[in-house]
Amino acid sequence: MTTITDQPVERADLARFGYPQELHRRVGSFASFAAGFSFVSILTTVFQLFFLGYGFGGAAFFWTWPIVFCGQLLVALNFSALAARFPISGAIYQWSSRLAGSTFGWFTGWIMIIGQMLTVAAAAIALQAVLPSIWTGFQMVGGPGANSSPTSPAGAQNAVILGVILLVITTTINIIGIRLMTLVNSTGVVLELLGVIAIVIALFSNAKRGISVLTDTSGAAPAPGSPYIWAFLASGLMAAYVMVGFDSAGELSEETHTPRRIAPRTIIRALVVSGIGGALLLIAALMAAPSLTDGKLATVGMPYVVEAVFGATAGRIMLVDVIIAICVCTLACQTSGSRMMFSMARQRALPFHQTLSRVNPRTGTPIACSVVVGAGAVIALVVNLPQTAVFTALSSLCIAMLYIGYLGVTGPLLVHRIRAAQGKPSAATAEGTDEHGKKLFTLGRWGIPVTVVAVGYQVLAIVNLAWPRSLVYDLTGHTWWLQWSAVLFIGATLIVGFLVHLRLRGRAMSGRAMSSPAEAEAGTAAAEATA
Repeated sequence: MTTITDQPVERADLARFGYPQELHRRVGSFASFAAGFSFVSILTTVFQLFFLGYGFGGAAFFWTWPIVFCGQLLVALNFSALAARFPISGAIYQWSSRLAGSTFGWFTGWIMIIGQMLTVAAAAIALQAVLPSIWTGFQMVGGPGANSSPTSPAGAQNAVILGVILLVITTTINIIGIRLMTLVNSTGVVLELLGVIAIVIALFSNAKRGISVLTDTSGAAPAPGSPYIWAFLASGLMAAYVMVGFDSAGELSEETHTPRRIAPRTIIRALVVSGIGGALLLIAALMAAPSLTDGKLATVGMPYVVEAVFGATAGRIMLVDVIIAICVCTLACQTSGSRMMFSMARQRALPFHQTLSRVNPRTGTPIACSVVVGAGAVIALVVNLPQTAVFTALSSLCIAMLYIGYLGVTGPLLVHRIRAAQGKPSAATAEGTDEHGKKLFTLGRWGIPVTVVAVGYQVLAIVNLAWPRSLVYDLTGHTWWLQWSAVLFIGATLIVGFLVHLRLRGRAMSGRAMSSPAEAEAGTAAAEATA
C-alpha cells in the first residue's frame, strides 16, 4: 500500500508549484471518482428536485437533462486538461489565478467558497424529501400529520432542522481525517450505484406507459399566457443543479496518488456515469409513475414513484439507500469546499489565514476550514428558516454561484487557447507526460471549439439559474426582494468580496507568490523528467 512517505514524484511535483506536502495522499482512483460522483449524487439530487422539474415542465422536462449534460461535459473536458497540468488543491481558484492573475482568481475562489457553502446547505436539506416518507416521526415541525412537502411551511422548517443535524455529523467526519472521509464516501458511492441499478430495473419492469411519455407536457405549469419554452427553461434548473461538483477530483489533487493521471479521468468518469444513471432514473420514473396528473409527481416527486412500485416496506428500504447518498453527498460537498478555503488561506488570501491554512499533522486535514464551511452552511439554513422557498431558492442560487466560478476558469482558458493557436506558449495547453510517463490529457485541435461552446453554455445557464422567477425564489408571490434574491445575493457577495480583497491586498496576499504560467510549465517539464 502506498503511504504518505513514499511519494517522491508527487511531493517534488507539488513543491515546484511552491507548496509543501501537508495533506495526506490517501486517495486512490476509485476514491477520486467517488469524490466527484458523490458530489453530483444523482440519488440525492434527482430525489430532491424531481418535483421541481416535473412541476414546471411536465414529463417533457426530461430533455433538459441531455442538454445540461452535453454542456457540462464540455466544461469537464476543459477541467480535465487543467487538472493534468495543475494538480493542486483548491482547483478552481488555482486554475483561475494561473490563467487570469491573482485578483481575478481571488474573486473566482471567493464566489466558489460562498457557493460551496450554499451547496452544502442545499444538499443537507435534501433529507426532507425522503425521511418523512420513511417514518412520519421525522416530521418534527407540526407533528406526523403536518404537510412534509419541502415547499410547505412545516416541511421547509423541518428541512432546516434535519439539515443542521446532518451538518454536525459530516463536519465531525471531516475533522477526523481523509482516511475516514474516503472510506465513508467510497462505501456510500458503492451503495448508491447499487441503489440506482436496483431502482432503474424495478421501475422499467413496472412501466405503465411507453417512451413517448418524454414528450408529454400535460403536467407543465407555464405562467398564464406564456409559451411552454419558459416553463421548459425553468424545469432545467433541476438538471443544472444535479450536474455540478465533478471537479471535486481536482479539489483533492494534493491528496491523490498520481493526480496528473488519475484526476482528469475521474472528473470525466464522474460526470458521464452520473449523466447516464440520472437519465435512466428519470425515464424509468416517468414510465412507471402511477399517474401523471394526480399532482403527486409535482409535490412528492420520486419517493412517491418508488413507494408505489416497490410497496411500503421495500420502498422504504430503497429510500434508506437514498438517505445514505444524501449524507455522502453532503460530506463530499463539504470536503470540496474546505479544500478550496484551505488553498486560498495558504496564499494568505483570506481573513484568519493563519488558522485556516493550518493542517493537523495527525489527520492531514485542514480542520478549521471544515468547521467554517459547516458553520457557514448552518447559518445559510437558519437564516432561511421562515422561508418556504428554502429548497428551490438555495438550490438555484448555489448552482448559479458555482457556474459563475466555473466560468472564471473556462473564460480565461479560452483566451489562453487562442493565444496558443497564435504561437504564444501557455502552461494551460502545454504538452507533457504524467507520473507514469504517458501523455497528459489534452483536447488538441478541439480545444478552442470545445471551450467556446462551453463558455456560451455557461453564460446562458447562469442567466437561467438567476432569473427572478417567483415560483423559485418567492413563493409568497409578493415580496420583490425575495424574487430578486439571486441577483441581489450575487451582487452582495461581490461587494463584500471587494471589501475583503481590498483589505487583504496590501498585506496578506503578498506573502506567498503564486507561480506564473511559465514557472508552472517548467514544473510540468520537471515532473516529466522525474517520472
